[in-house]
Amino acid sequence: MKNKIVICCVAVALAAGNAPAQAVKDVRAVLEASMKAMGGANLKTIRYSANGWSSRIGQTYGLAEDWPHYEVADYTRAIDYDAQWSREDYTRRQGKYPLLGRPPMLDEKITSIVSGNFAWDMQGDKPVPLTSLYLDGVTYSDLRKLELAITPHGFLKAALAAKDATAITLPIVGASDAGLSAFGRKVTIVAFTMGKYRINGTINDQNLVELTDTWFPNPVYGDMDFEFRYTKYKSFDGVQFPTLLHVHQGDPRLNPAHNYYEYFVTDVKVNAPVVTIPVPDAVRSATIAPVKVESQKLADGVWLLGGGSHNSMLVEFKDFVTVVEAPNNEARSLAVIEEATRLVPNKLIKYVVNTHHHFDHAGGLRTYLSQGTTVVTHESNRQYYMDIMFYPAGRELQPDRMSFYSPMYMISRRPAPIETVASFAGGPGGGAAQYNITDGERILQIFHVQDMAYELETPSIAQGNHAADMLMVYLPKEKILFNADLYTPPAAGAAAPAATPAMRTLYQNMKKQKLDVAQHVPVHGRVGSNDDFLKIVGR
Repeated sequence: MKNKIVICCVAVALAAGNAPAQAVKDVRAVLEASMKAMGGANLKTIRYSANGWSSRIGQTYGLAEDWPHYEVADYTRAIDYDAQWSREDYTRRQGKYPLLGRPPMLDEKITSIVSGNFAWDMQGDKPVPLTSLYLDGVTYSDLRKLELAITPHGFLKAALAAKDATAITLPIVGASDAGLSAFGRKVTIVAFTMGKYRINGTINDQNLVELTDTWFPNPVYGDMDFEFRYTKYKSFDGVQFPTLLHVHQGDPRLNPAHNYYEYFVTDVKVNAPVVTIPVPDAVRSATIAPVKVESQKLADGVWLLGGGSHNSMLVEFKDFVTVVEAPNNEARSLAVIEEATRLVPNKLIKYVVNTHHHFDHAGGLRTYLSQGTTVVTHESNRQYYMDIMFYPAGRELQPDRMSFYSPMYMISRRPAPIETVASFAGGPGGGAAQYNITDGERILQIFHVQDMAYELETPSIAQGNHAADMLMVYLPKEKILFNADLYTPPAAGAAAPAATPAMRTLYQNMKKQKLDVAQHVPVHGRVGSNDDFLKIVGR
């Protein structure tokens, strides 16, 4: 693979040398020519309909497949460019796509709105302020403003309004891809900034916008690519609009997962009436929820660190402490580290245990690695983390502690502090199927969760696990089992839920490892008893 990449790069360099890129002196003329070709000079509003699929970003079952898909039906989007307003309405459901260790997604009606600097969802007639971050790296308002600015005509309008737009014209030196311009044609790439975000757009030799992209901060990927590909243009009342929208989030060079959504446009209404609504007071006054950590003692030297959407667990040993789970992002990790230091002063965090690779469960790992903490994870994640999350490159949009104080100059001279758990003894990485952290008195056991789908009563379920690399953590003396996304005890007073394949898989793994569990500590929600768990799984 490396040889192929080198050869490709040489070919590109030679081709570019024969026909070098040329700076465009009159960027505005290029944009106006494209606007004219696309019929956008008098375009104020647009409404289009589509069907297709979308994805759960950062939630792959394993590392060898794309983001998991779900079906999108009855999609409509209405845009008022002057008002910087957009509303999307659609139904999402599981459709024909595999479950990948999850219960099937039921039909859900989604309404997403952005108006200037404000973004919110609707549940019926009720506005729902968005008080969290998208993928814990960017606000929903910023994300939706970016999405509006990189629509085909939105890009041209934003570029014309920008004061720093520049452009180059260059030949395409690679084969055609996904319906984009063929080899040998020239394209013009226009670049400008919107706030702290850089936006690029590719205009082909027919003056059509065929690709736009930007970057936003993500705790795992760093500056994460967000790319829109526009193809199969058709004329709708004199306005050229793509009928195939294919969108990427991620980097296909580093990981197979990168396809965000693909919509097939069925109808476009030009300058159709778009009913905008004022920004609700509840949205205008909403703020991002502050990070807080609330500790709950589970046993001597063992605490639940909650207070947010995800829990961690702190375990004290004679000369060090261990944190189980580093979710969300650096802000969460710093708050957890501060609380761990308060509870157990003067002891270093020697280990952090990562249950699985999903973005919301691994996003805080860099903070621990930056201070020398050893990361314990499944063997399949080691190279993935080194290539992407722990790669010692700067993060421009949202620099974190490792960006400023990277230990990688030391790691390059010796193995990175990553310990792994194998799926089975002598697995591909040569590791053990169980990893123990101990000081000679207390022991913390880490097991890979075996997928027990074949033992379940529902043979149509492809996986009974939530992720192929899932780990569970057990304290035998305290009889505490920590799990992520397999079982969440119901809220106090709530009815017991129906057993899921993930719950049954957890139960089968408890039996396999002969665990004597008294308390279940979940990543989400409250601590529960094993008696309640056994009643739910029907054993």
